Amino acid sequence: MTIVVGYVPKPEGRAALVAALEEADLRGESLHVLNTSKGDAYSDPGYASQDDLAEVKALLDESGVPYELEHRLGDQAGGAADILEAVERLGASLVVIGIRKRTPTGKLLFGSDAQTVLLHAPCQVLAVKAG
Repeated sequence: MTIVVGYVPKPEGRAALVAALEEADLRGESLHVLNTSKGDAYSDPGYASQDDLAEVKALLDESGVPYELEHRLGDQAGGAADILEAVERLGASLVVIGIRKRTPTGKLLFGSDAQTVLLHAPCQVLAVKAG
């Protein structure tokens, strides 16, 4: 089976990647690392640069865990929809996401991708805090 991890080039994304690698190694499963942008915005702060991807690829190669790295522009629905689509498409056994504290107003105005994944994923979800 496969573990899906939503990666963003931020501390919570790196924490999720490390936790996902540990889980994949422990379970003997492959890893699918997903990084997307909302809409067609290359300027989305969650969209990894080529330097970010080189770091991720080096960490993945060093781990010895079989992996696939998916880096693409998403749809307008955003990161949660892309993660849930990958989980369904791959029949994932686990999804790993990074989380951060947000104010109630921030969640109200912008929504929460983490909450959407937690509530709608058809498999187990591991939510990881940075630091």
